[in-house]
Amino acid sequence: MIHATTLLRLPRRVRTLGVCAALLCHAAWPALAQDASRIARVTVYPGSATVERVAKVNAGARSLTFACLPASLDAQSLQINADASVRVGEFNVLTEDRDVVSACASPLDGRIRELEDQIAGVKAEASALQLVDGYLRSVANAGAAPAEAPAGGARGTGPTPTPAQIAATADVLRKSGQDAFARTHQLQRKQQALELALKPLVAERDRIASQRARVVSVTVNLATERDAELRLSYQVRGPGWQPTYRATLDPAKSTVLLERQALVAQNSGEDWTGVQLMLSTGQPGRATQGRLPRAWTLDVAPPPQPQAAPVMALAAPAPAAAPALAARSRVAEEAMPSFDVSTLDKGFATEFAVPQRITVPSSGQRVTLALGQHTATATLITRTAPAVEEAAYLVAHIAQPPGVWPAGAASLYRDGAFVGTGRIDFGTPSAGAPAGSSSLSFGRDDLVTVRAEPVQDLTGSTGFTGSRIQRTTRRAYSVENRHQTAITLQVLHAAPVSRNEKIEVESRYQPQPADTAWNRTPGTVAWQQPLAAGATAQFSAEHTIRHPKDVEVQERQ
Repeated sequence: MIHATTLLRLPRRVRTLGVCAALLCHAAWPALAQDASRIARVTVYPGSATVERVAKVNAGARSLTFACLPASLDAQSLQINADASVRVGEFNVLTEDRDVVSACASPLDGRIRELEDQIAGVKAEASALQLVDGYLRSVANAGAAPAEAPAGGARGTGPTPTPAQIAATADVLRKSGQDAFARTHQLQRKQQALELALKPLVAERDRIASQRARVVSVTVNLATERDAELRLSYQVRGPGWQPTYRATLDPAKSTVLLERQALVAQNSGEDWTGVQLMLSTGQPGRATQGRLPRAWTLDVAPPPQPQAAPVMALAAPAPAAAPALAARSRVAEEAMPSFDVSTLDKGFATEFAVPQRITVPSSGQRVTLALGQHTATATLITRTAPAVEEAAYLVAHIAQPPGVWPAGAASLYRDGAFVGTGRIDFGTPSAGAPAGSSSLSFGRDDLVTVRAEPVQDLTGSTGFTGSRIQRTTRRAYSVENRHQTAITLQVLHAAPVSRNEKIEVESRYQPQPADTAWNRTPGTVAWQQPLAAGATAQFSAEHTIRHPKDVEVQERQ
């Protein structure tokens, strides 16, 4: 920067050239500035997003450029809309390196330069304090040195400082040195804080620069007689959203509070700041037409022909490109947020409008959005599988609430305490849940005691000549309810199922189970009954397996 006093000392011609250069710089600045468009609306799909930008068009304008757009945009998806007073002509799409477009400089550069200037100021002040410290040390050393005789042999005749002067000088040196050391310490702390604030900004700027190595600009030719708005929409690959839930169980009321949420993330290269956000279950990139059946023909197969050796030699190098392709695929997957989109495609698209304006940074950071809540009535059961684990768990069956509830992960809470995670999916039947319901397990029920008796296993021979083997297995369980209220108890047991006519299975139960093919699985036995407070229930299953001696039974459990 040239001060005014310095400029006045220069020759008149030089001053004139300097003033003209300054005016030219100020006149050229708007041409280098980024266009005034802003992101007004974003519709997020699983794996992509539609971004809508809005820009003001001045009366008499003949063109408008949307600059610094992400290189990941799909040029075929570009749509331009304007007010009725605007006539829109052709548009041009230009892709350039980010480094050569000055208008696309990172907005973090200004903050980074400001912090760097502050750090430089702190270092300059610290260097000045070092000079002060050196001066104070020299004064202290000079005061402590004894008077020396001059070359002629006579001692100096300067006045000798009095004790009061020495004390005053020492006090001044002490205070000055103390202030200098304290200020030096403060400057060190300030420099550390500034460098700590600078480090993430530099990392974020470098990350954005690496993502946006190339940028796109769209120039629209138009004609308008008055001020208006021009809207540009385009699709970008990579952003996505995933439904998630928070389920809070109130066992006393047999209700579950479902809080619907969404995780949104994007790394498109441009931040979505204060935008109107829409979440959609549609997938614009999927196929628009289903696969058609191929013709089914029958013919006599020709005799196999031996393959020549040169063919094998030529075909061998073909797989060499596979590792490179797989590596590029892995890099692409690591660069984008990962979302489970298969559970979101349920026919026609459903959109969720976020009421407030949202900011989603282009860093892959996941932003959680609240989409409302619903209190659902739950059917509670206490489920146990004693042969697998001597423990009981509290399970809630929830009917599907009104509206659309895409499948997603759920954080589970019981009596206000976090118990774990589960999954809500009303489209896929849960284990043991009625159709159209979802089953959630809210953790272990420690007030229900489960015991499994030792297995009784007997093997012998049967048949007129002892040609068959008979094996009898007996299992017994007991369940005690130590709650002060009754519970609905469900006990699960696995019974043997024969898959060969030579193997016979006969089963006897006490009491008789409610279902012998629980969850549509043959052999999975379910007892379900109410159990009063303080009561104990007994269950037993006896299975007899018969087969010929020469048959080796393959048993899997």
